[in-house]
Amino acid sequence: MSLKAKILGQQGSIKRTLVILIATTIVLLYSAFQISRNHQFQFFGKIISHVETDKKVVALTFDDGPTYKGTEPVIEILRQHEIKATFYLNGRPMQQHPELATLLIDAGHEIGNHSYSHKRMVFMPYSDVAEELESTSKLIRELGYQGEIRFRPPYGKKLFMLPYYLARNDITAITWDVETETFNKGEDTPEKIIKRTMESVKPGSIILLHVMHGDGSTLKALPEIISRLKQRGYRFATVSELIELSPKSLVKG
Repeated sequence: MSLKAKILGQQGSIKRTLVILIATTIVLLYSAFQISRNHQFQFFGKIISHVETDKKVVALTFDDGPTYKGTEPVIEILRQHEIKATFYLNGRPMQQHPELATLLIDAGHEIGNHSYSHKRMVFMPYSDVAEELESTSKLIRELGYQGEIRFRPPYGKKLFMLPYYLARNDITAITWDVETETFNKGEDTPEKIIKRTMESVKPGSIILLHVMHGDGSTLKALPEIISRLKQRGYRFATVSELIELSPKSLVKG
């Protein structure tokens, strides 16, 4: 074989190797992306997206805040319907407006940790994960909340360090199986939010709602969602109460 042929052969081999490496990297990155947004799986610890039960019980859960825009109105709606719900709060607004978080606690609602800053935590270093969660849980305790503090990842996203921290500290991650909003323009009218909820709900569902920000569509939809679920025979529970219905809901990653 001539020297030229050997060089061309080596160049072809290098190109094939590079193509394989690039393709493998793309597959790994895509797989990591899919795992990071999977609401039912994480590499370490316990994650709950719903509860396996035949009982017509669901949990209403609210993310973000607290804010002046959403806190008192949602408390009043839940009071009128005699419902206890679960609120996943952020540390920064809770630190800025502790009186709003206190209103939720005093109303008897369950409080969860939704990180301090609401940053995506997929590639966040372990030390930053610890600071985000521990500072927020500290604030929740300082306001007098006594119940177990579970955690909901911002945007529902997690990969390695966050689940590892949760597992080491025996903290359960709570996600959802009913996502009521899309955050796409024109897709989150009250009517569409109601329809999306009613099409997806089932016994043991954890329903995700955002009432602290936005144009108020979810808040407007909430009373009708509650009424329609009641008409179907559903009752409402906090996440902790829902978990008690079925220990099998604890899915270990």
